[in-house]
Amino acid sequence: MSQRFGGPGPSIRPPTTAGPSYRPDPVGRGAGGLGGGGAASDGLEQVRGFASKVEDLIDTYTQPLKPYLPAFGRFLIVVTFLEDALRILTQWSDQIWYLKKHRYFPAFFAYLFLIVNVLVMVSCSGLVIRRQYPEYAVGGLLAVVVLQGFGYGLIFDLNFFLRNLSVIGGLLMVLSDSLSKKKNIFAGLPSISETDKRKYFQLAGRVLLVFLFIGFIIQGTWSLTRIIFSIVGLISVVLVVVGFKTKWSATFLVLLLSIFNIIINNWWSVHSAHPQRDFLKYDFFQTLSIVGGLLLLVNMGPGGISVDEKKKVY
Repeated sequence: MSQRFGGPGPSIRPPTTAGPSYRPDPVGRGAGGLGGGGAASDGLEQVRGFASKVEDLIDTYTQPLKPYLPAFGRFLIVVTFLEDALRILTQWSDQIWYLKKHRYFPAFFAYLFLIVNVLVMVSCSGLVIRRQYPEYAVGGLLAVVVLQGFGYGLIFDLNFFLRNLSVIGGLLMVLSDSLSKKKNIFAGLPSISETDKRKYFQLAGRVLLVFLFIGFIIQGTWSLTRIIFSIVGLISVVLVVVGFKTKWSATFLVLLLSIFNIIINNWWSVHSAHPQRDFLKYDFFQTLSIVGGLLLLVNMGPGGISVDEKKKVY
């Protein structure tokens, strides 16, 4: 909660002896300032009070879940990679055919491409969940994102690009969550502390996490529900990016994306032979990954480079 200060300024006290040069204020301006300033200040205080109450409620009701949030968030972040590995294994012949027929991979490289992807996704996802070797695990999953973009020819697809930026944001939140506050100094070389790395990773993660929502806004058909959803979500996205009331706005985005994901990406309601099923399934699990990144943001806070943190200083 932000520190509250007194009135708008020090009150003006008349001198004890009113001489000829002393004139009372003819328009009644004293400590309260101009007439409209008091009303505006009261309204701002009411908004701040409401926001503080909402944050207190979130802290109260999420307190029993807090010990489990980091592990659950990390699992959701990597769930899209685990689903992708399972899909490759269950559709092995189709994947080989696509790479050879449409991407012109030689047979050996097609097999090698899929095997490397599966092994890296499964092993690195396990390391992320267990919080072991996070730098190598996140690096491996980032390599998979880039490799698949080029391998499947999706690197210039706008939807793929925006969604995977958000997934990368979630992975950066994993990296930030794993960093301790100790300093790692190399002899003779300048270095920065783990705390500094953490706040920069948190800033990059916050910014990248919201690209999924931008992709949602610019694609699809418009309706009244979509417009309302976009406006409300966009306000929360801006708050997350600048780091203002971050826990409240990130919690709201978690709820909003979860509802949207169940209603829109309901792949389980589509027939198994329908070609749209795989696309909906892909979108569903990628959205879960972004929800996981937002949960880590709720647990850790926005980091040092944020409005919330600056308010504590000033």
